[in-house]
Amino acid sequence: MMRLLAVLAMLCLAAAAAAQLRAVPADARRGVMVHLQDMIVQIDRSTARLAPGAQIRDIHNRLVLPAAIPPGSIVKYLVDTQGQVSRVWILTVEEAAQ
Repeated sequence: MMRLLAVLAMLCLAAAAAAQLRAVPADARRGVMVHLQDMIVQIDRSTARLAPGAQIRDIHNRLVLPAAIPPGSIVKYLVDTQGQVSRVWILTVEEAAQ
């Protein structure tokens, strides 16, 4: 019985972790992003460098590698003090429509 309760508790915690909403900062810029090479991306026809440790999150809020960015993705992004892209959120269809 205790094992069953422990398994149920772990399932509930896993479901709660999966259901976390992502918070895209209000001051994040919007653009269309394409990965060019290594740590270089193109945002709205301008070339930009990804910061060391940059985080790119897909529509399911999972971390993805720069090469995994679907071409022409509508994103919101933040730049650091060096002008490098530090955080990226690939927008869902609903988020992009807003």
